[in-house]
Amino acid sequence: MASPFLEYIADFMRTRRYARRTIDTYLYWIRFYILHNNKQHPNSLGDLEVEQFLSFLSNQRNVAVKTQATALNALSFLYKHIIQRPLSLQLNFNKARLAQKLPVVLTRAEVQQLLLVIDPKYKLIAQLLYGSGLRLMEAVRLRVQDIDYDYMSVMVWQGKGNKNRRVTLAAELAPALHVQTHQVEQYFQADFQNPQYAGVWLPFALARKYPAAAKDLGWQYLFPSSQLSVDPESKMLRRHHIDETTVRRAVKLAARHAKIKKNVTCHTLRHSFATHLLDAGADIRTVQELSALSS
Repeated sequence: MASPFLEYIADFMRTRRYARRTIDTYLYWIRFYILHNNKQHPNSLGDLEVEQFLSFLSNQRNVAVKTQATALNALSFLYKHIIQRPLSLQLNFNKARLAQKLPVVLTRAEVQQLLLVIDPKYKLIAQLLYGSGLRLMEAVRLRVQDIDYDYMSVMVWQGKGNKNRRVTLAAELAPALHVQTHQVEQYFQADFQNPQYAGVWLPFALARKYPAAAKDLGWQYLFPSSQLSVDPESKMLRRHHIDETTVRRAVKLAARHAKIKKNVTCHTLRHSFATHLLDAGADIRTVQELSALSS
């Protein structure tokens, strides 16, 4: 049975519109922290135990810098919003110091070979990861209206750091994108035949401001799931976007079939995009703006 305390935290975050991924991540670290302290309630713990836990992650678990920072963010949230006793700003713990890995970059030939053998269902989204330098979640969350054919660009809304940006779209992808949009239309028309269909999920503010948008074609996900599902928050029947894990698996499998020895991920395509732009003579500032290269 799930912990009532953790369920309360999840409900608290959901009502404040935290992303599902953030909720899952924070719950993981809060649960880990509680177990590390022999299941003591966090209300009876404080700065000292948090310092010891973060040092444990660094000393015994050898976690990466970003991983330790995520754990700290989760615990800071816990004590500020749930326990309502914020942590000290001068916490003293051993900082993780593992060196960051250099990003893996594919050659142009390797990219071509990977795209040649990837499952056709995932080829277009992989082409966008490489051709437009998108992060995986940015790609799966694209809506039909985010593709601007007039200016051959893609609008990325609330990417990492909640930033919006416009990125270039390779002209040769336009025909495939039109085909993909037609598939979305077919799903869309079929969904309307289901009386329980509540429309696509929209951020809370948009759903309130534009109540009809959920059933507008432009707002539908460009890469929809093949099945309708019940939204765990609203309990309404919706069509979500494609599961990002299936894209990850498809890219991994394609790299294996292409006999690429490097550790290829979806992020590899994004890094390759930036590297190939620089090789072609683009200035670093332009590349940074196009891809928002914080990661």
